[in-house]
Amino acid sequence: MSTNPRRDFMRGALAAAGIGAAASPSAQAQAGNAAAPLLPAYARAQHYRSLKQSSYDRTGGNRDSWDIPAGGTKEVFLAEGAGAISHIWFTIAARSDHHLKELVLRAYWDGNAKPSVETPIGDFFGLNLDDYRIYESRYLACSPGKSLNCYFAMPYRRGARLTVTNEGKQGVGSFYSNIDYMAVPSLPEDALYFHAQYRQAAPSTPVTGEAAKLNPLGGSNYVFVETRGRGHLMGVTLGVLENADGWWGEGDDMIFVDDETKPLINGTGSEDYFLGSWDFGGRDGAQPFGHQMYGAPLISNAERTGGRYCCYRWHGDNPVTFERYLKHTIEHGHANDRGDNFFSVAYWYQSAPYTDFPVLPALDTRIPQVRTA
Repeated sequence: MSTNPRRDFMRGALAAAGIGAAASPSAQAQAGNAAAPLLPAYARAQHYRSLKQSSYDRTGGNRDSWDIPAGGTKEVFLAEGAGAISHIWFTIAARSDHHLKELVLRAYWDGNAKPSVETPIGDFFGLNLDDYRIYESRYLACSPGKSLNCYFAMPYRRGARLTVTNEGKQGVGSFYSNIDYMAVPSLPEDALYFHAQYRQAAPSTPVTGEAAKLNPLGGSNYVFVETRGRGHLMGVTLGVLENADGWWGEGDDMIFVDDETKPLINGTGSEDYFLGSWDFGGRDGAQPFGHQMYGAPLISNAERTGGRYCCYRWHGDNPVTFERYLKHTIEHGHANDRGDNFFSVAYWYQSAPYTDFPVLPALDTRIPQVRTA
């Protein structure tokens, strides 16, 4: 029998981990089994309270939606304490054909006066060209019946508030909402805050002459997002409305990380960034597609004036991390030689709520229109 049980225990533990003396086959098998989870997370005890806030009829009737008058704002979610939104579902019946651009979604974390999410509601759900399109991705989806779904987790420590503002001239008669969330005693220390920011260039300004041949530093690129702090980028949605014949791509993605002078990450072309290829099939062969991490669910009138594309790319497999600064950009045409309309939303997480957003563009400029010279 051992005279030093503590030493024998440590020797066995190190051997099982393959450190020091060689581990026996049985010890290696046991260590391997311990490392692999026996059960999926949903089959284990959970430590939160499941809740929902919705537009249900408080009288017990069947009027389960809200009216949002022209110029009005509706608070669609309000929570105090620590928690996390896990899922958002909206569906909208509105007289205006442009309600996806007129309704603006904002989210405020921990009592901040300024939002960390600010985007037209259609763009937030990847419908960047003011029209519904059925698709499914890992984080966003649009279903038949025009239901909008978001699965980005949105943590908060002291509270959260979501609003929808109607900037249109007509009221919205039926805004349905279901927001699922979890209440917890506290969040992990490394929990980050969700952000979503809308930007547009309608139209982009083309670069001409010799400057349109080379663009190593991305000075005139379209900017998806620019932020300061620590966090990671989750991806973007982009709508493109072509103002001229030809392929709008050939624009490289360039991501600046902790250095404002030059990009750290350089890609090889617009369709490559969205994980397609060869102009998505070209002028006469382009086909819409949608997958969990990337897609172009809308492609119409390809490579012609008035051509329309909606694309998305998620970095959930490898979020782009930054410690101090992030600027995510893409060229509009090779070396920015095209002047098409871009409408986008960037999605990211950050250690502190970031609210230094550019001013939201005026409504009339958000409506996609072909703008020829």
